[in-house]
Amino acid sequence: MIHFRIPDRKNNALCLRPPAFFLSVLFAVCLAGCGQKTESLTASDSTGKAELVTTGTGAADDPMEWSGMYFDTMISIRLYGDRAAEWMQGCADYCSSMENTLSAEKETSELYRVNHRTKQTVTVSDDLAECIEEGLKYSEMSDGAFDITILPVKDLWDFEENSHEGTVPDDADIQEQLKKVDYTKVHLNGNELSFDSPDTMIDLGGIAKGYISGKLKEYLTGEGCRSALINLGGNVRAIGTKPDGSEWTVGIQTPFDDRGTVLTTLSTSDDSVISSGIYERYFESNGKIYHHIIDPRTGYPAETDLNQVTVVGEDDAAGDALATIGIVLGENGMKKFLKAHNLTSSETVLFTDQDNSYAWYPSDPAASQGVKSQSKEIQDSESQNTEIQSIEIQGTEIQGTEIQSMESQSTEGNE
Repeated sequence: MIHFRIPDRKNNALCLRPPAFFLSVLFAVCLAGCGQKTESLTASDSTGKAELVTTGTGAADDPMEWSGMYFDTMISIRLYGDRAAEWMQGCADYCSSMENTLSAEKETSELYRVNHRTKQTVTVSDDLAECIEEGLKYSEMSDGAFDITILPVKDLWDFEENSHEGTVPDDADIQEQLKKVDYTKVHLNGNELSFDSPDTMIDLGGIAKGYISGKLKEYLTGEGCRSALINLGGNVRAIGTKPDGSEWTVGIQTPFDDRGTVLTTLSTSDDSVISSGIYERYFESNGKIYHHIIDPRTGYPAETDLNQVTVVGEDDAAGDALATIGIVLGENGMKKFLKAHNLTSSETVLFTDQDNSYAWYPSDPAASQGVKSQSKEIQDSESQNTEIQSIEIQGTEIQGTEIQSMESQSTEGNE
């Protein structure tokens, strides 16, 4: 159940803005020195046991919270329930397991071994097979606007988030590596994965976090958890409502503005909220901005009329892939795509244009109140009890304002 609304501009509420070094801040600031009980949890990985620290008990007024670094981003989970410690352990173990399964960068991961195979037919685990199947699905649906074999081209580009410095790869190199990008050369039959070419390499960064957050939801709800909030680098997943029955409030980051500046907010329960944007990882060369979302059909950053695409829906993996597809196709192209694949009833999309005006699609005047306005008019929006979603910032809590963020969807994948 989703309700969209424009924040109240008349109240002129303070919109708290985290500083640039916010990347190092954990979800739920002041984990130390705030008088909260801590409990050490461990999650196994290929190198041994990693100590994870939780706060809180899981009670309605004292949620259990945990933050950790996985998938090259800070993730955070908040749980309510008398079995919160047990559930948190399960979540931590699964995150560790998936990093060792789905990462294309980690040399000990299963996917890394697949990409450096010596035979063109391999047997893969259930999770890797399922995630690849989802990736191939959206690669085919988008006719290659999303392509899980993007890795050879992706590796040519380097986007520094903080310095915004970089160089454009040589066009000859791009064209040479682009020959290796073709999802139709990947075939999956159950757990048997086959390749038509030894040059084909898979990167699941454009869908992996959505896949994982969906699996975490399945685990938690199956175990009886009725109230939780998951943030995998900004892939925000709500489970149920807050303990008091109220919905979670998620704020959307204003592109190219200070971190924590709210574009608009939405109230939700049992949905994922996932964004992809061009404004964190980019560099400028000869007066042109080159952002990190690569069009697999050209090998260059997508030529788009959008700063950001936010997808709200029940399917986390779908939202992850669709947010990237939206940037690549642009607003009109994405609307046609959603209609062609009958997705307008299951997914709600927020398009943020290059002037930071924005609109929900499909339009619902009663719910959105005609949301089409300039973000500068609402950047000082309501901030209390709001999950603020933005590119590449980590969750924290500042004077009661809960701020969450969105890892760029294609940082490791469909760039």
